[in-house]
Amino acid sequence: MVSVNSKKNIRIKDVAERANVSTATVSHVINGTRYVSPKVTEKVEQVMQELDYRPNSAARSLRSTKTNTIGFLIPVKKDDTSKSFFMSIAEGIEANLNSKGYNLILSNSKEDMQEEINRMKMFNTQLVDGLILAPTNDDFDHIQEVLDNQFPIVMIDRLPINYEGDYVLVDNFQGTYDGVTKLVTSGYKKIGFISSELGITTTNERFEGYKQALKDNHIPFNDKFIELGLSSFSSGYELTEKLIANQIDALFIANNIMTMGSVKCIQDNGLKMPKDIAVIGYDNYDWTKITTPPLSVVNQPAFEIGYKAAECILNRINNKNQEKANHIKLKAQLKVRESI
Repeated sequence: MVSVNSKKNIRIKDVAERANVSTATVSHVINGTRYVSPKVTEKVEQVMQELDYRPNSAARSLRSTKTNTIGFLIPVKKDDTSKSFFMSIAEGIEANLNSKGYNLILSNSKEDMQEEINRMKMFNTQLVDGLILAPTNDDFDHIQEVLDNQFPIVMIDRLPINYEGDYVLVDNFQGTYDGVTKLVTSGYKKIGFISSELGITTTNERFEGYKQALKDNHIPFNDKFIELGLSSFSSGYELTEKLIANQIDALFIANNIMTMGSVKCIQDNGLKMPKDIAVIGYDNYDWTKITTPPLSVVNQPAFEIGYKAAECILNRINNKNQEKANHIKLKAQLKVRESI
């Protein structure tokens, strides 16, 4: 319970907790950005009155000043090879924005939740017209607490829970499903799976795609063929050694940096692709084309993700009261090379 003496520090989160709704719902009541039922609206407004909560009208008035600038917040660690992926997305965003007279500001959360909050606060005060975000925080309530005014936002690559707004994603389930199915139809039965720890939508969907492909092709699921760890070169290497010891005949690796470690491990163990072990990695980086043999991969349409995300954010800026959110899922493409 919030005491009367703390009125000056009342936050949107306090209103949401008292009204038993999400911070997003409170924001929609305040700004009229989504439909909220009359009953819930009345409850939220009643709680706002009880707590003497006053939305930041100064920030909202500033928000009416158009800057023709969009923020783009990415989650890239220091040694993460996903820099190339997100730079391709940024190129797609800029290609669309520049043709419409908009500019782009890029920032990096470094896959750190508090850093992401700090960067969003910066964007919220630097008067960008909207934000394209590949989120690190896994709960949208944490994000909504920072962007609690009428603020256009588009999620890409992954989704936090409790988020129902605009997004542009890749169909990670289908991309993995197609890759594993290709391994099965090529004659492989003991198919290993390496990924970073489950928890974000991208890794979860890829794991589900792996399991469904096995099921649909009548291959029993074997947890001895599953290895999850840190998203790093060394982790990919070590987990591949474990699976080689379990005598797999094929391997699907669900991200690029772990794929690099896995290929190095296969080479160091004197194994040949695909004679000793078939391999499919995730993401079509240039290095995958020059391995011996060239590596089969699931290709994500990075440029198109950015281009579509720019379309979505401009649409939201120009149609802030549009109730229906834009939900776009792009197809990943399996590129079969000589590692199968």
